[in-house]
Amino acid sequence: MGNGETEAMAIGLDILVKAYRHMCVSLAMSETYDRNRTVCYYVHANARGHEAIQLAVGMQLTPADWVSPYYRDDAMLLSMGWAPFDLMLQLIAKGSDPFSGGRNYYSHTCSRREDRPKMLHQSSATGMQAIPATGIAQGLRYLEQQGLGNAADRPLVVCSLGDGSMTEGEVAEALQFAALKQLPIVFLVQDNDWGISVKGDEARTMNAYEYAAGFEGLARKSIDGADFQESWESVQEVFDWVRRHRKPALLHARVPLLGHHTSGVRKDMYRPDDDLAEHQSRDPLPRLEALLLEQGLTPEQLQEIRRETAALVEADFARAVEAPEPDPARVSDHVFAPAPYVTEQGERAPEDAGKAIMVDAALHAMDEILRSCPEALLYGQDVGRRLGGVFREAALLAQRHGDERVFNTAIQEAYLIGSTAGMSATGCKPFVEIQFADYIWPGVNQLVSELSKSCYLTNGLFPVSAVIRVPIGAYGSGGPYHSGSVESALLSIRGIKIAYPSNAADMKGLLKGAFHDPNPVIVLEHKGLYWSKVPGTQAAKCTEPGEDYIVPLGLARVALAADEALVSGGESIGIITYGMGVHWALNAAPAFEGRVEVLDLRSLHPLDEEAVLHQAKRHGKVFVLTEEQLENSFAESLAGRIAAKAFRYLDAPVATLGALNLPAVPLNSGLEKAMLPNVEKVSAVIEQLLAY
Repeated sequence: MGNGETEAMAIGLDILVKAYRHMCVSLAMSETYDRNRTVCYYVHANARGHEAIQLAVGMQLTPADWVSPYYRDDAMLLSMGWAPFDLMLQLIAKGSDPFSGGRNYYSHTCSRREDRPKMLHQSSATGMQAIPATGIAQGLRYLEQQGLGNAADRPLVVCSLGDGSMTEGEVAEALQFAALKQLPIVFLVQDNDWGISVKGDEARTMNAYEYAAGFEGLARKSIDGADFQESWESVQEVFDWVRRHRKPALLHARVPLLGHHTSGVRKDMYRPDDDLAEHQSRDPLPRLEALLLEQGLTPEQLQEIRRETAALVEADFARAVEAPEPDPARVSDHVFAPAPYVTEQGERAPEDAGKAIMVDAALHAMDEILRSCPEALLYGQDVGRRLGGVFREAALLAQRHGDERVFNTAIQEAYLIGSTAGMSATGCKPFVEIQFADYIWPGVNQLVSELSKSCYLTNGLFPVSAVIRVPIGAYGSGGPYHSGSVESALLSIRGIKIAYPSNAADMKGLLKGAFHDPNPVIVLEHKGLYWSKVPGTQAAKCTEPGEDYIVPLGLARVALAADEALVSGGESIGIITYGMGVHWALNAAPAFEGRVEVLDLRSLHPLDEEAVLHQAKRHGKVFVLTEEQLENSFAESLAGRIAAKAFRYLDAPVATLGALNLPAVPLNSGLEKAMLPNVEKVSAVIEQLLAY
């Protein structure tokens, strides 16, 4: 598929009239919103100038397809079957808003309706929809390959983007992956040459059509997106090509911007008169009117359509204004989808089972999941056939389950994390791996903008069921870029869950729990515990649980119990910790003869607050231990929570210990030791606390 001349495809008059009706509705909506700014005070944009290409796309999508609109795509939504009333409910954030219940901006949609194209959660972050949308195409392709999807429908994905988004690095990651894996997706770029007040020539060296030439395997076409006939025929050609070949394409549509960037940034604030006039000269509405007049419609018929659509919009707007507000009592609903397990399942220590190191327990868990669930797959850097993970945590999984289910990716942390939103929406169960916690930062944008908010902003319609595995922590001179602890930064993100196992049994149980949890879960896996080679970590090696063992997130476990007589006499303390901290505590405890109890949190969010406060009430003296730099950390926050909620039970201030507050873990082993906690430092805090 190229950009040359194509044979004209006849468009029926009924299609032209329907498109004209939608254009008139879009115009009336824009004018209504502008007249009622005191009512439409939430920020919104509209499709004026973009209607022709949007309608050509929306009218040719099928219910089997997926689409990721962006915030200017209300004309596309109209042509997909949504009424002005539906969009207006979101415009003024009403409780019956069908997309988000009043939680998200106008034209930020989602839908699983069987009679319309499906739509994933949409965010406002520029270009961020490209990766989740490509993840949908990846999911469709995977299901087709595994014989799990309905290939006969030939579904495709449309990712709608503005030209300003094309300079985003994450858009490049999406284009790269789609071209590499040959996914059935159309990247629709609506190019109006403006990014708020930034002109195209200020922001880029080429347009989207020219840029797409650099991605081998990505077909491309550039058109006049304000001409409905050309738009219809081009969309028909591109859709047909993608459906037949199951390959990606980019459709670059040049369009005028007739409305404001948004209601908050009005066009007359920064655009000169000559620019506004030039864009107005390309208005798609009078161009479509001229075509209809050529086809035999009369001016009176067109005027009647305008009157009918204006009346429809007026009536729908009045109804939307009167619709009830959201119930404030429901504001906390749908942060997470309900998890299927709330208690531990299966056998933790079968009698006939041998001991396993953590990395093998993780490997066995993945093998069992992949064997029992064809929707599950694992991808990330170096997890494929040749290496099986840099820690051998995926060894032989590709050989056992196939290269389509366990495979390598490029160094694309944003794609790894963001694609899981689209994969999950199609019914896939993705595991992805970030090679080191120190390198998770390029993926945090997707984690925050897409995964964490999806369940909440779609009123529970699109929780993201994904497991993100992240090796973490210092393990002996790993240096500043392979030793970091990042849990506090991740815990500041609402809408994700975080597990942190300290031994092989919990490694296996928590991976199974994360897999069955319908929400995004990050499993932090300490590299120093993988092999139990770091001195003092032998307790991480333990009896391997059975295949049915599941640890749901939010359940702590006592790793070492104190002597009850000493507890009753007020001579004990509770150490609350996780990961490597469990082993520092276990190794320090024998010197204090039954006076130390160790609570292993196992998951940091949700937190087993009941177990934490029980430690405070049981001992009166508690000590929160972390490997992370202490200042402003999760550990300090937890200590504050204990002090606030269990103050009357405490006999001493809550003690804390963590790494020194340095920017990174030094490479030199002596400097690393000086920075991190160890058994001696833990023992000193225990002595101090017991002395109260």
